[in-house]
Amino acid sequence: MTSPFLSAILPIQMLRALAAFMVAVHHVQSDAAVLARLGGRSFTPSDLLPWMAGVDIFFVVSGFIMVHASASLFDRPGASALFLKRRLVRIVPLYWAATTLFLLVALALPATLNSAAPSAGQIAASYLFWPVISSSGLVQPVYSLGWTLNYEMLFYVLFAAALTLPRRLVVPAVTLALASLVGATAMLGPLPLPFGFWGQPIVLEFAAGMGIALLHRRGLMLGAGARFALAAVAVGLLLGSPHAPLSAGPWRDLALHGSAAALLVLAAVTGPREPAAPTALGSALVRVGDASYALYLVHPFAIRGLREVFVRLGVLEPWLFVVAALASAVIAALLVHRLFEVPVTRALRRWTGA
Repeated sequence: MTSPFLSAILPIQMLRALAAFMVAVHHVQSDAAVLARLGGRSFTPSDLLPWMAGVDIFFVVSGFIMVHASASLFDRPGASALFLKRRLVRIVPLYWAATTLFLLVALALPATLNSAAPSAGQIAASYLFWPVISSSGLVQPVYSLGWTLNYEMLFYVLFAAALTLPRRLVVPAVTLALASLVGATAMLGPLPLPFGFWGQPIVLEFAAGMGIALLHRRGLMLGAGARFALAAVAVGLLLGSPHAPLSAGPWRDLALHGSAAALLVLAAVTGPREPAAPTALGSALVRVGDASYALYLVHPFAIRGLREVFVRLGVLEPWLFVVAALASAVIAALLVHRLFEVPVTRALRRWTGA
């Protein structure tokens, strides 16, 4: 019999694969544009979807997973410390490795930096997941993709603190904390760091994911037609996002991308508790979903490295590069997941008792 956890996690892993791939598609196109310019060719980036909405999917999924996978920790002595240990051994090693690799590349090839070299304080803040202003003037770590992890760490700390409360109060407490940060920022204007960063509307997507997890745990099931309708509305929101009559900004992104992400997660987890065995494509997506964290962190290295290979070979066809770079990013992520992420996480869990 398929466990409730597995019945939910398979479609969630597929969504994680989609989310990481969307972010990679967003980033690969700027490198493709460079190749096109070098080759004297035209290149129009695809705006079929708002590709960075993959981050919104990640955040809703994260909220869902924290409640769904941590159910055994509710009302358990020492739950907060155990939860944090599990998240740290899962998140920190690969991110620190990626940040270190980025700094080594920047040291060896400083021309690859798009801004001034980071200060010691900026580097330390990056390793500590603390929001600071980077050398480029943005609130992001030295390895810029880590901005999402700064939000994740806030969520983990709030969730860990809430685990000291009775079960029924955990999700409301985290939701209230996130909403308070966002409300204070909205009412009082730009707040000093880190609160101004933490108070962005995107953090409410964690709360949406937690709410979906509660619905799932209470047995909410939808028919195939209803789930298809939810997914169709989500895709419609994403496709129509560039044309929506809303002012650009974080609230617009929450309304469109965040809503689409929540609908996709809801459609994914409200299916039969005994799902059919995944197809070959589904199994492949699950494997990529397992490696989605690696794909998110590794794809810029694979894309930029392959761009340099294409330049040296004189192959300046941008769309050929896009296909090859995305394939290389997926392969690199699968290798990093299997050879680094999995063994290191297992070793650290044994060592820390997590």
